[in-house]
Amino acid sequence: MSDSATPATPVTFPPAFLWGAATSAYQIEGAVREDGRTPSIWDTFSHTPGRTAGGDTGDVAVDHYHRYRDDVALMADLNLQAYRFSVSWSRVQPTGRGPAVQRGLDFYRRLVDELLEKGIKPAVTLYHWDLPQELEDAGGWPERDTAYRFAEYAQIVGEALGDRVETWMTLNEPWCAAFLGYASGVHAPGRTEPAAALKAAHHLNLAHGLGTKALRSVMPARNQISLSLNTSVVRPLNPQSPADLAAARKIDDLSGGIFHGPILHGAYPETLLEATSSVTDWSCIQDGDLDTIHQPIDALGLNYYTPTLVSAADPDDKGPRADGHGASEHSPWPAADDVAFHQSPGEQTEMGWSVDPTGLHELIMRYHREAPGLPLYITENGAAYDDKPDADGKVHDPERVAYLHGHLSAVRRAIDDGAEVRGYFLWSLLDNFEWAYGYEKRFGAVYVDYVSQKRTPKSSALWYARAAKAGELPDPEGI
Repeated sequence: MSDSATPATPVTFPPAFLWGAATSAYQIEGAVREDGRTPSIWDTFSHTPGRTAGGDTGDVAVDHYHRYRDDVALMADLNLQAYRFSVSWSRVQPTGRGPAVQRGLDFYRRLVDELLEKGIKPAVTLYHWDLPQELEDAGGWPERDTAYRFAEYAQIVGEALGDRVETWMTLNEPWCAAFLGYASGVHAPGRTEPAAALKAAHHLNLAHGLGTKALRSVMPARNQISLSLNTSVVRPLNPQSPADLAAARKIDDLSGGIFHGPILHGAYPETLLEATSSVTDWSCIQDGDLDTIHQPIDALGLNYYTPTLVSAADPDDKGPRADGHGASEHSPWPAADDVAFHQSPGEQTEMGWSVDPTGLHELIMRYHREAPGLPLYITENGAAYDDKPDADGKVHDPERVAYLHGHLSAVRRAIDDGAEVRGYFLWSLLDNFEWAYGYEKRFGAVYVDYVSQKRTPKSSALWYARAAKAGELPDPEGI
């Protein structure tokens, strides 16, 4: 079966395959000053002039905090079997310390109850980048204490929801939190300190381990604990060039090995430690840390959008860094100034990311080999396009339909090749606040008019609803 399977060759999925969609708290909830919530680093960052496109913030976003019942009803109409959402840490534990604010927890209790009533499986992500500002003021993720604060927060949420939520993710894309937040500065908190970014990565790993232990201490044994990684599919520009292969290895270590090394195998790659020795001595790793990080997990979430193409850098080439992670004079890749990034060939989304389903297949098979027998979920996959309603108010997005068909076909091929992929979460359910891009980039399967807050399912949502109901991919030309 190829990634370009035709309608004459139906692409069918196992009966137990889970069809879902995903969102994150700051991107959709709004209500940033209600019911005891205090600022997160993204509130501070988005309110800082020049940090986001158009000065956009998540103050209102798509008002999910007040419209969640309608949104859950929409999920049911679209045949979603699962919904992955994140909890706002500062809504639950405003300073990142101390007791919970029950009004904040009550929102998530109501959301979970609404999902279960509609037969939709809730999947909770504890951290999707919105660190309480008070913890950042105390040093943020480069400070070891933040990992312990996260474990306390995990226990609070686990105690509140663990009786009804069986699927848990500690962290979403810790690479972005560490390196876009603390190295390139294009994400909150906007710092540009390479050594601090590497410390942040270690403390995020530690938070995962401590958080996993905390969740297990308060939840039923049946519950599944995992995390979502966005490790790059790194390809050398010239596979025959030793220098390009070395460049690819360095970026692979910085995007993947730095997380899956300790989490899956209990050790950081030696090549990573050597390559970054000019930036840090890794003294942040204390005795026992690796054992704490290396907790057994029940599944692994993989987020994929596009591959990464690299080569050894030409010292005379001073052009912009084409790594797809925003414009900054500061690199998100510590100790990798000798690596050049290139635009991957082929069609591109509105993000400038190439459309390449083979990369998703490659990523899945890599982790099938990395952790044999570990269940895998695609916890994010999707694309931004310039969606607009037509004269009848309908939103046609054939490019996204084709994108989803191609990438889901790649998932099915990986299953055929032996990978235990148990589900797929489309990113994203709704158009929303796209971080530093503000409201300029639309990833949603459902169109949102940001003035009226009206929701309109796009062609891709209707296509995906048919796929979820039938367990088979419809003809992409038939919507």
